[in-house]
Amino acid sequence: MNITPDMVKELRQRTGSGIMDCKKALQDADGDIERAIDLLRERGLSAAAKKAGRIASEGIIESYIHGEGRIGVLLEINCETDFVARNSEFKNFAHEVAMQIAAANPPYVKREDVPEHILQKEKEIIKTQIINEGKPANIAEKIVEGRIEKYYKENCLLEQPYIRNTDMTVEDLLREMITKLGENLVIRRFVRYEVGEGLGENE
Repeated sequence: MNITPDMVKELRQRTGSGIMDCKKALQDADGDIERAIDLLRERGLSAAAKKAGRIASEGIIESYIHGEGRIGVLLEINCETDFVARNSEFKNFAHEVAMQIAAANPPYVKREDVPEHILQKEKEIIKTQIINEGKPANIAEKIVEGRIEKYYKENCLLEQPYIRNTDMTVEDLLREMITKLGENLVIRRFVRYEVGEGLGENE
């Protein structure tokens, strides 16, 4: 299939990948843009994984206020160099992640952050639900595993569907940025405030 400059341009705009990488992905995907995006992401994951062990000690604190001051987010994202910390694409990425937190309200960054006692309590609730649903005991464990995976996807930022493109997760977006900027990036921590949140809980 003939790969046109316009096809390469579109793929570059959508992925931020280099010209030759885009051309090769389009050739391998027989001109299918969506498949080429998948190929670039798959190849990007490999590139991102190589950078993941490097120390990210620079970065920014991003603040985001939503809903006329009803929701606020403070977010720390780290990178390796001050040069990238000042990069507009990095800052935009931080803004996008802060918007995600405001909209989706995840309690944790990643699944490893979920405290063991919270996880155990969740499993107990799920097991009780399964018993109440009358499911056979021999498949109960698999059901628990499946619902815990769903719990991670709902409650861990990196595993949530990205609000602007639900076909990808926030972790997919992070890896794309690692590949694009050429540095290890780490979403370190965040806090989300909502007006009136928690009031009356201890009354």
